[in-house]
Amino acid sequence: MRRVRSILLLLVFPVLVLAQADLKQLDAYFSKAQKDWEVPGMAIAIVKDDKVVFAKGYGVRELGKPEKVDEHTLFAIASNSKSFTSAALAQLVDEKKLSWSDPVQKYLPYFRLYDPYVSTEVRVRDLLSHRTGLGTYSGDLVWYGTPYNREEVVRRARFLKQEYPFRSGYGYSNIMFIAAGEVLHKAGGKPWEEVVRERFFEPLGMKNTVTSTNDLRNKTNVATPHGESEGKIVTFPWYNWDVMGAAGAIISSVTDMAQWLRVHINHGMYNGRQFFSERQSRFMWTPHNSFFLDSTAHARMPERNFSAYGLGWSLMDYRGRLVAGHSGGYDGMFSRMAVIPEDKLGIVILTNSMTGITTPLVNRVLDAYLGGSERDWSGEALARDREAKQKAREEREKEENKRVANTKASFPLEAYAGTYGGPFYGDAEVKVENGALVLRLLPNPEFVADLSHWHYDTFEIQWRKKFPWFGNGKLQFLMDAAGKVVEIKLDVPNEDFWFHELEFKRVQ
Repeated sequence: MRRVRSILLLLVFPVLVLAQADLKQLDAYFSKAQKDWEVPGMAIAIVKDDKVVFAKGYGVRELGKPEKVDEHTLFAIASNSKSFTSAALAQLVDEKKLSWSDPVQKYLPYFRLYDPYVSTEVRVRDLLSHRTGLGTYSGDLVWYGTPYNREEVVRRARFLKQEYPFRSGYGYSNIMFIAAGEVLHKAGGKPWEEVVRERFFEPLGMKNTVTSTNDLRNKTNVATPHGESEGKIVTFPWYNWDVMGAAGAIISSVTDMAQWLRVHINHGMYNGRQFFSERQSRFMWTPHNSFFLDSTAHARMPERNFSAYGLGWSLMDYRGRLVAGHSGGYDGMFSRMAVIPEDKLGIVILTNSMTGITTPLVNRVLDAYLGGSERDWSGEALARDREAKQKAREEREKEENKRVANTKASFPLEAYAGTYGGPFYGDAEVKVENGALVLRLLPNPEFVADLSHWHYDTFEIQWRKKFPWFGNGKLQFLMDAAGKVVEIKLDVPNEDFWFHELEFKRVQ
């Protein structure tokens, strides 16, 4: 008997050593990646078999200051908040307070989109799977720093243009998730914040997790947002995303988020309590909107054969397993989480920078646990990132070269001054101040820019305040057949906020 026990120990011991070695190797890999990507600070947690097997911070909370990031440091999780919204709605489905197939207008009679038929046909699950026909990020400027409340943001969605046929494409829509949060409010009887706090944060022991930057006043272990400005990494203030709520307002730590992963790894079960049914768990992880996987994407990850979106979750396969996950982008912070239910595995990565580090690190963890070569995902992604930045610099240089020299504006500056606006966003003012034009987008008081002549009737936009998402751009004054200035068009190159879709026709 003693001999059998010894043999069993010999068989088990190498496995334990291997598991410890893997975590040490991952730790070293994470540390190197953090330095390679010049990420000021980040935190990572790994859940395996319903236990948190790894939770650690790297770097500092703020550049130039000594406070270190640890597993309890708070970061914005941004769009990873969407999984909380879909789960809260799943609970209401279990409670028979709503159905995934209910028309949105049953709860929000004011809900309107670009077409009357679509407006009446949009269902709750359509809001959560980005298939309403709106373009990716369309309309996000209407909630960003404006005074509009959630209902008003949803009401203004009727002015957004259709990008693709209803339910026949994919357009990542934060505004539709804001609408989903309002459905949750109406069906559940409480605002989104109260619902996620009472139904998830408190019972899961997510003691440090909050839903607003206003809740950070009494917190000390908080990361500072960072982004790139003029080639340097700088800090940015915390921007209030309360209106975004259901789409991306949660602030959390990897320790707290690990508890959220445990719930989903176990299909709604946590410490013996069923938070939502296994049926709803699987429904949220059912592809409701499938993507075309082109040859480039497949070559980059040959083990992946499909990519889709469920309800608040991105979906794909990897090495024969389902991977449910999501990313999050906030002003100065990026994050990612992933769950592999078959292997009882979950990963969450929170950073105080705007880089592409999170996806390759998740992939490295997947390889460590699912088997495969020790591919340098971080190194490959970093090389592509640097190449993309070089191409972007070249494109900016080409844009500079398009400037036509020795031109001047058609009219005196006073002719361009006035109020311009449209029903979706609101008004913009152009005034002459100290002999130059100044632009103000009135719904967001921080959107103030000096205008300098570029060529003809196009002016360069130079924002007085730095923003992590975008830099300077162009403003073109348009004229009617009589030669009168009647409209302005904004072009501010970036990948998230579409200034070009804002309508600014002359009001006075």
